[in-house]
Amino acid sequence: MANASGFFAPSVPNSTLRILPSMGIHQFQRFSTELLCFSATQGAHKSASPSQSRLPRLVSQGCKLVGCGSSVPSLQISNDDLSKFVETSDEWISTRTGIRRRRVLSGKDTLTNLAAEAARKALEMANVDPDDLDLILMCTSTPEDLFGSAPQIQKQLGCKTNPLAYDITAACSGFVLGLISAASHIRGSGFQNVLVVGADALSRYVDWTDRGSCILFGDAAGAVLVQACNSEEDGLFGFDVHSDGNGQRHLNAAIKEKNSNNTLDSSNGSGLGFPPRQSSYSCIQMNGKEVFRFAVRCVPQSIASALEKAGLPASSVDWLLLHQANQRIIEAVATRLEVPSERVISNLANYGNTSAASIPLALDEAVRSGKVKEGQTIAVSGFGAGLSWGSAIIRWG
Repeated sequence: MANASGFFAPSVPNSTLRILPSMGIHQFQRFSTELLCFSATQGAHKSASPSQSRLPRLVSQGCKLVGCGSSVPSLQISNDDLSKFVETSDEWISTRTGIRRRRVLSGKDTLTNLAAEAARKALEMANVDPDDLDLILMCTSTPEDLFGSAPQIQKQLGCKTNPLAYDITAACSGFVLGLISAASHIRGSGFQNVLVVGADALSRYVDWTDRGSCILFGDAAGAVLVQACNSEEDGLFGFDVHSDGNGQRHLNAAIKEKNSNNTLDSSNGSGLGFPPRQSSYSCIQMNGKEVFRFAVRCVPQSIASALEKAGLPASSVDWLLLHQANQRIIEAVATRLEVPSERVISNLANYGNTSAASIPLALDEAVRSGKVKEGQTIAVSGFGAGLSWGSAIIRWG
């Protein structure tokens, strides 16, 4: 079971593990198959600040979010523009999704360029030189190279120290998983600066004749610089992550074989089916009703679990920032968590569903506009294909 430090507590078979409070660590007690952590602050007043009510840290190294940036394509497609291609209207789209426009890659735009631009802005805000980066995480399901796009971001940033760079593929949950991965690298590997980029170009995998899906998606990139700090300044209070492969049938872009006239593809009597046919990915296939049910059921539970692991009451959260998938989902989750609309961050109307980019894009706009201030606590949650979902309780700055 994950604890507030972002690490996993050890398994203790058929016993209770007690560590003296004088060691600065509180007791763990085993119930069923899980190890639950109890804080001395249990039952504290619900308005307690994060520093007062968090569960005790089990590690000395913390991490904090110190810079953010974003980038979007120049081409803007409105709902009225889409109505020229499919049978729809601005009213039909906006009332069902909350989306009014989206940005789409065109011309010489590339996803890697967007990601690099978002990364530069995050580094500039954090006042960190590219050569001081220890790791670059590219959270995307639409890389421009089968083997990953993260090294190309490293190249565009001009990193001379050759920091490790790799992709994380987890669709709309990708950025949250990237944040947690960054924290793990900092806490477990001694890294100082980790760049987490969320970027996707789902427009390349949309069936633009399907009004049920083409109205939803846009392209964008967002980035956050996660930096090592002492435990008192730690800005990742708790998290909760899950996957359910049974739900893959509700949202996917599966691999498919291409039709081929190559004579080598036909049987030569060997029965081996060799050589294999070339493959590509299908357009996005989605059962909207099932995805909606999944999100409004699982996301509130996940955020509540992350808060519990952090030892924080819901009242300590200043902002709710969800993956920007559908305004109805955002409102339903906020209602279940009893978060008023004025404490919900949303820019869905202007960009649509940008997958792994949606959370850092919305965060960047909220920070630069002055809405989110240093020291404020944010509950973030990503959810989508896999199915996968994850939540984290973070502090900005």
